[in-house]
Amino acid sequence: MQDESPTPRWKRILYPQDLVWLLLFSALAWVSPTRGTAELEMLTALAILQVVAPRLEALSSRKGNLTVTAVKLVLGFLLIGVTGGIASSYYLILLLPVVSAATTLGALGTTAVTAVACIAYLAFIPLAYSLDYMMDWVYLRDLSLRVIFLPVVAYLTYGLVEANRNEARRAQGAAAELEEANRRLREAEASVRRSERLAALGQLTAGLAHELRNPLGTMKASAEILLEKIEPGNELGHELAGYISTEVDRTNSLITRFLEFARPVKLRLAPTDLNALIDMVIDQLGRMTPDSPPLIHKNYDPGIPLIEADAELLERVILNLIRNAVQASAPGLTVTVKTRGGPGIVEIAVIDRGHGIQPEHREQIFNPFFTTKPTGVGLGLAISAKIVDEHGGRITVESQPERGSLFLVTLPQVPPKDRKASAESTF
Repeated sequence: MQDESPTPRWKRILYPQDLVWLLLFSALAWVSPTRGTAELEMLTALAILQVVAPRLEALSSRKGNLTVTAVKLVLGFLLIGVTGGIASSYYLILLLPVVSAATTLGALGTTAVTAVACIAYLAFIPLAYSLDYMMDWVYLRDLSLRVIFLPVVAYLTYGLVEANRNEARRAQGAAAELEEANRRLREAEASVRRSERLAALGQLTAGLAHELRNPLGTMKASAEILLEKIEPGNELGHELAGYISTEVDRTNSLITRFLEFARPVKLRLAPTDLNALIDMVIDQLGRMTPDSPPLIHKNYDPGIPLIEADAELLERVILNLIRNAVQASAPGLTVTVKTRGGPGIVEIAVIDRGHGIQPEHREQIFNPFFTTKPTGVGLGLAISAKIVDEHGGRITVESQPERGSLFLVTLPQVPPKDRKASAESTF
């Protein structure tokens, strides 16, 4: 276990930069030749504002930053006013609101605050003339340099802050791209692992299924001969022979499904209307359960283009996904089927509001023979994933326990060339 020492209390109360500000304002008060009460009050107010404002969440918004900058501008103006006006040595205090604006208010805010700061300082010139303050040409030149100094600092500060912001945005963009690349890499790794498992299990299944077909045929023939030889009154014999024949048929059907999974997919590509294909699947499901047809909400994109696909195989994928969603939903809940087009792709989303998929099962659901259904075989999603993969697409799932699942099928409008090649051979 890593030993993490708690942060000292003084660091949580006082930041290092706060010490710098307090030392600065304390030094200004110490070296001031006048140290008037009003001067010390202005310096104290500026010090408190500079230290407290960053800690107040209410002042972290644009409106709050504008308020803080305005208060600094007013306090700086008053400090100059109580310490000699145009002759005050505190003219540099106007840099506080100017720098604050450059770091928080953007180009327009920086320009406005800098202009107000310059006007506020120049406003002391008429007052100086009214008090018969003598100002020669050299002194006016110095005043001009002081005023020019404010926009120069504002421009340089704003440029530096904007460069830092752009660099931060680029870093955030790079981080987002890296995160997206990592996500795609994880999906690709999961797809590769799934493909490897599918290939290995497919070969094993094919060999095992072929080996089982022969003894099953013998058992079926023997059961039929046994039924013919059993005397009519022997009900138990007829029943047992019937069980043998039925179970052989069921096992043979299961082996056929195994072979369908193991057999290379041979695509028959043709222009396919996905919306019409989904409608046909939904009608088929309704005919399969006429007494309690499933509640399915259609949310189609009418502008999706035709895609090059094997409609018969895609029909099996859509049928399997919608049927799974209906079975996962409680009676009376609606399953949503959405389609959407994108640059070079189309998407089919099947959304249910059932119990969801446990996180530990999420990667395994596309594995052959994995199922959580009591009577399931665990080949439906594996075969669906294989069909989608042969079309050059991918199938993903998002699920939250007790909140439902979303299965998303992404298909290219035209399968890649290598997929087309595989469609023309039995690979």
